[in-house]
Amino acid sequence: MNFLYFFLILLVSGGYACKNLVKKNTSPQGYNFREPEKFNMPSSLLEISGIALHNGVSDTIYSVQDEDGKLFRQGWDVKKQYHMKFASKGDYEDLAIFNEMVFILKSNGTIYSFPFAEAVKDESDLVKETKNLVPKAEYEGMYADPLTNKIYILCKSCKVDKKMKQLTGYILDYDAGTDSLKAAGGFKIDLSGLKSFNPKLKTSLKPAALAKNPKTGEWYVLSSTDKLLLVTDANWKIKETHKLNSSTFNQPEGMAFDEQLNLYISNEGDEVTDGNILKFRYLPAVKK
Repeated sequence: MNFLYFFLILLVSGGYACKNLVKKNTSPQGYNFREPEKFNMPSSLLEISGIALHNGVSDTIYSVQDEDGKLFRQGWDVKKQYHMKFASKGDYEDLAIFNEMVFILKSNGTIYSFPFAEAVKDESDLVKETKNLVPKAEYEGMYADPLTNKIYILCKSCKVDKKMKQLTGYILDYDAGTDSLKAAGGFKIDLSGLKSFNPKLKTSLKPAALAKNPKTGEWYVLSSTDKLLLVTDANWKIKETHKLNSSTFNQPEGMAFDEQLNLYISNEGDEVTDGNILKFRYLPAVKK
């Protein structure tokens, strides 16, 4: 009788824990983070960071990793990759493709750009290096908006945010006629209200990736360190927070949407886990 009683307690406790786990690891509207399609990367992309698609077409994934100055490309679920060398070794964190141009963000804020047509070559002599458009700091997230010709760069660690419960970002204007970038202001994300979403959340964040939902106009801000996804409105006000399950998201570093609104998140690997890209299909009926 005692054994049966003990077994029932374990069963109820286990069910309660599972229920809490499901509640803890939530998903944004239209996605189920518990059911990804996983694409494991080859060893050359163990340290995959940023990812991007050309015009939202998902047949080819473009990516960078945070050691080699190479733009990688490969078909979905095809491990064989090709690459174009655009710079020497360095810490490359994110990329964006728009206006038939490729933009790659280095962690110090330097941006490398070149025509998209160069991506099929082994190397290009048309690479442009642009410095000093943003303050000296550490950056990992970037998004390029084809509707406005603006590039958004988000601080991972900026002096201006220290002890301020905020994230600062910078906006650049791209002029296709002169193939040039110029500073065009900035924006801030107020983190002071994070605890109202979840009392366990800190009022600080170290973002690794930035993307914009093409249907809703909401901003998605991804933090690898914090295992957290923020969803903000078009004006950067936080609407939702979603804790990420570390068994699914080993080290999330990159993010992109395709033309069907499917969401892609890349994960850096380690000694025991391959780098990967997770695909979450857009399911309009799926609730938060």
